[in-house]
Amino acid sequence: MVSTDEAAEMTGTSRVTINAWINKGRAIGLTQIKRGFRMPRWQFDAPMWDVLPQLSQALGTKEGWALLAFLETPHGGLNGATPREAIERGEGARVVDLAARGS
Repeated sequence: MVSTDEAAEMTGTSRVTINAWINKGRAIGLTQIKRGFRMPRWQFDAPMWDVLPQLSQALGTKEGWALLAFLETPHGGLNGATPREAIERGEGARVVDLAARGS
């Protein structure tokens, strides 16, 4: 996990941009008890970075914990793999389709 400041440094942007991405569903920001977000580092890697906005839209949520739960929960439609694993194998379109169908 990285902070928004670390994510900004990794992506060559600002913390304001990172926060805007979180608010738009472009990035996963996990709310904490303390102020700010923690962010999974792997979301900035290809192909995840390309699929994440589509996935957020297909699921109808921008909430970080909901997105993370979907990505890390084994799915029968993916032969028991997690959506994250499938995306990392290049099956992003399949994952987005499953999310859109609610299956």
